Amino acid sequence: MDSNDLAIFAAVAKAGCITKAARTLNTVQSNVTQRIRLLEDELGAPLFRRHSRGVTLTTAGTQLLPYAERIGRLVDEAKRATTDGPVPSGKITIGAMETATAFRLPAVLATYAATYPQVEMEVSTGTTAALIQAVLGHQLEAAFVAGPVNHPDLEALPVIEEELVLVTAPWVLDLDRLLSSDAGEKLKSIMFRSGCAYRARLESLLASRGIVGVRSIDYGTLDGILACVGAGIGITLLPRVVVAGPAAEGRVAIHPLPPEEARVVTVLVRHHDARVSTALARFIELARTHLAAQSADALHSSPPRAGATELRPARVPHRISSASRAVARPRRLGKENL
Repeated sequence: MDSNDLAIFAAVAKAGCITKAARTLNTVQSNVTQRIRLLEDELGAPLFRRHSRGVTLTTAGTQLLPYAERIGRLVDEAKRATTDGPVPSGKITIGAMETATAFRLPAVLATYAATYPQVEMEVSTGTTAALIQAVLGHQLEAAFVAGPVNHPDLEALPVIEEELVLVTAPWVLDLDRLLSSDAGEKLKSIMFRSGCAYRARLESLLASRGIVGVRSIDYGTLDGILACVGAGIGITLLPRVVVAGPAAEGRVAIHPLPPEEARVVTVLVRHHDARVSTALARFIELARTHLAAQSADALHSSPPRAGATELRPARVPHRISSASRAVARPRRLGKENL
């Protein structure tokens, strides 16, 4: 069984059409058709059903596809391993939550880009659930997500502890009244789309207080969430570092939570079967060093006054340079990436 034939088979399965697969593979349609037929003859089973709209996998094809994809990844890893030396080079693909991308990673990315200019970085943003699926599907080498993460195929490395706070409009002072058990039908939560770990934490927090029937408004950007909360449309739950600046400016109000509800650990997850390149290993080391320092700064800062709604901003990483931003431009995960 030829690995090139398996790669062609996987390309056709992904495209759902031999013509599209041929364009992707930069070859002619007749070559793709011939290689698929040779593979089917070798296996003694049809792999696709042909129809007017393209092709769909047969039962045999469905069973073969995971092996073809795995072999393709191993071939790619083998090629990269032969050129992977002590000096980081090549490309790494990293994922992160919107909040981490905006407030925790700029200093890491800037330092890494300056230290290892031979490495091309691609950073994707998404919800915790989407990022985990992308790592499991090998679309991302590693991702910063909200913990805990317990999956047999993933390794999760804690990198920083965050304090979650409730965020409301700046004029909201009586949080107990806002979160009364009969306020569910009037209350709205403003959060990232389904799959966001902070959204799940907020839903659990409200449910523990007997608040049900809360309507959720989904936003894809952090700025949109904060603007809606500041306008009094609803409430949200975010790390303190994210909202310290807007709170100090009077655009929103911060409401601390009990420690057992506020604590959340950001972890770096990667597939335990995937090879760790020199470039990725250096990135992980650098991220742990920088984020550990940020955690230490947070621990030594003065604790907030109980019930405070506007607090001094937490330390924010240095602004990423324009050169580094060009190297590590974030892209948002969509369904096509998963």
